[in-house]
Formats: sequence, C-alpha cells, structure tokens
Amino acid sequence: MKFSMLHPADQIVMIMNRLYYYGMTTTTGGNLSIKDSDGVVWISPSGVDKGSLRRDDIMQIMPDGKIIGIHKPSSEYPFHLAIYAKRPDLKAVLHAHPPALVAFSIAREEPDTSIIPDADRLCGKVTTAPYALPGSTKLGENIAAEFEKGVNTVMLENHGVVVGNTDLFSAFKQFETLDYCARVQINASILGGKIHGLTKVNLENFKTKTQPKMESFKKERFTSEELQIRRDMVDLIHRAYGNQLFTSSEGTFSCKLSDGSFIITPYDKDRNYLEEEDLVQIRDGKCEEGKVPSRSVLMHQKIYEKDKNIKSIIIAHPPHVMAFAVTDNEIDGRLIPESYIALKTVKKYSFGSTYIEPEMLANEISLKTPVAIVENDCIIAAGTNLLNAFDRLEVLEYSAKSLCQVAGLKKKLVKISDGEIKEIETAFNL
Repeated sequence: MKFSMLHPADQIVMIMNRLYYYGMTTTTGGNLSIKDSDGVVWISPSGVDKGSLRRDDIMQIMPDGKIIGIHKPSSEYPFHLAIYAKRPDLKAVLHAHPPALVAFSIAREEPDTSIIPDADRLCGKVTTAPYALPGSTKLGENIAAEFEKGVNTVMLENHGVVVGNTDLFSAFKQFETLDYCARVQINASILGGKIHGLTKVNLENFKTKTQPKMESFKKERFTSEELQIRRDMVDLIHRAYGNQLFTSSEGTFSCKLSDGSFIITPYDKDRNYLEEEDLVQIRDGKCEEGKVPSRSVLMHQKIYEKDKNIKSIIIAHPPHVMAFAVTDNEIDGRLIPESYIALKTVKKYSFGSTYIEPEMLANEISLKTPVAIVENDCIIAAGTNLLNAFDRLEVLEYSAKSLCQVAGLKKKLVKISDGEIKEIETAFNL
C-alpha cells in the first residue's frame, strides 16, 4: 500500500484508528492534521469517538481560515496552525497522550532516546514546551517556539507529546518509536540498576549502516510450500505487531524452505500492512529481484548455514525484554518450567552484533541456546519452525514482564532449584 496515495481524510482515519486500538489515545483524546499541497489543513474533529472515526468526520481549515465540515475541528487546532506557520517544511502534526509519554510529561522530563538507536534516528532532539491551557493561543505559541528551533519532537508539560514530519505516516513512526522508547526506559527503571545509553559513535554508526550488497535473481514461480510459508509469516507478523512485540518499521521474520532458500521480511515497510508479495526470497546468497530485504539478512543466512535444524529466525524488540537489553540485568530461564523449556540460557551480546559480527552470532545460536539479547538493539529467537520461534519470542517477553513485575513488588525472586531443573531436563529430553 502506498500511503501517500490515500486522501488526507483517509490517512487521518487510518492513523487515528491505529493510535486508538494500540492504546495510545482515548475516545476523545489526541488530534492529527495534514497540510495538503493547496495549503488546506485537514484535521480530526473535536468530541467525536476516535474508535469509530469516518472520513466524513474530518474537518478542513482553509488558507483564509474558513472551517468546513460537519463538526468542530479539534480544540487544539491553534497549535497545529502555529506549527505550520513556523515550519513550512512540515506537512503533518500528531498529538496524543499515551500513558508512558504522559508519565514523562508529568515528571517534566524527556525520554532518553540514546537507549534505542531507532529512537535517536527517527525522533531526533526532544525538547519540552511549557504548560499552558489546552486549546489556548499561549499553548500554540509555546509549542511553535520549540518547533521553530528545528526540532520535530516536543514534549508538553503535563500534557503528552506533539510530533511533526513531512507526512503523517512518518510522524506516526516517530511518535510510536518515542512511546516505545519511553516504555522501555520505564521498565528498565523498575528493574533497577544503571540504564546504558549508546555513545554518539554507536548512534552515528547505526545511522550509516548500509544494506548488504547482494546479487539478484528473477522470480519465476512460487511453490505451494512457499505460498504457505508466506501466508503464515504474514499472519504472525501482524499478530506480533498487534501484541506490541515490535514497531511498524522494526522487526524481522524469516523462514527456511526445503530447497535451502529462505523468505525474509523487507526493509522499511510497515509491518502492520505487510502482504505476502512484500516478503523477499533469498536463494543461493541472491535476493529476489526488485526487493530490499531486512538489513540483518546476512545474519539469518549464516545461522541457517551453520545449523541445519533451525528453520525460522525472528528479530524483535519487545518492551520488557528490551529493559534487560539497556541495563546490566540478566534474564534467568529458571522461573517457571515453560520458560526453561523454551529459552534454556539467555545470553547477551554487544550492540551491533547482528550486522557487524553475524558469523559470531551464527556460532552462538542453536536449538540448545535458541534466544539471545543484543544490547540496546533487539532479541533473536530461533526455532524448528515459524510457530516454534514465535512461541520462544512470546515466552521470552512474558518472562521478562514477570521479572519486571517481581521487581515492582519488591519481593525476593525464587528460582527453580538445580534438582528441579534436572527433573525438567529428563522429562522433556532437553
């Protein structure tokens, strides 16, 4: 789907729907706008249920200030207009109140975007606008003054966040990533210990990370096996996104076919709308013609070459596991039998391993050590099939979430004993 070809009203309905059903705004909270090529500002209405918004609900503010539509425009429209006046390069503005970002706005702090490289890349510098009455001219002035400095991400004291970008989908990715970063930081704070941000060198290296160079081959046919795998991958990718295991632009699935080739997710395509034809086949080290695979493709390839029993690999960024990735805390699989059976030992590896040292990771990951954490980056889960790898991903996130909640209880963590572990290993042939 080419998002830019959608009408502005349809874009606003689509993104508001994602905000609402992803738990990032309430029934009447949040507002979105787009400034089109004619200077018309399309904006969400005031007081209309965000969970059932229709294209006819979207309001227009004409260049001369005339308002067109069946409702009133959002009461916050003054700051949207003020931002566009100060920053003609911006064509979309998004404002919402997800709990994690509201928590930061109440504490009057900005999330630390250095802990997640994508947050630094997509959000840039984050500043804070002083509090003012919602919908007031003063609030518009305060927010616009921050955007005038050249920033695109502005926290509002006791009020949430406003982001601006060249189009609404880019603004959504930016906003979603900042919210994800805030949730990771909060989870890490609950765990305790030092939270490690990335150095400027690491962040710059990530920004300049290039796509692996691969020869291409012309796709001539699809086997029934491949069509089944593509369908199953798309179903689980959509489920993973819905369960907040990764964001719209980050998260990679791959699955090996019986002929030795494998199917992998593409680079920089919205995971929520991926379709079977978007997935990329890698065969004999060559890429399906006309497509761009995930930048971690070489790591997937090397793992498959190293361990013939691994048939699926997933890279994801679940917010509770990532709390362990940005701190010195470790995940011990000896929590409940399911955790130990699915995860075994959970090791950590240095930032950048997925693309700097793919050979090293290929030597480390096996069905005996099927999951790994890469610091400040991601988790890797491998399995005997797609569902097996996905199950490990979910078990790892659920285990991490349980550990965060134990830390919140401030109670002693009691692990399964060595004797009980041996009993599990014998019973399940581990």
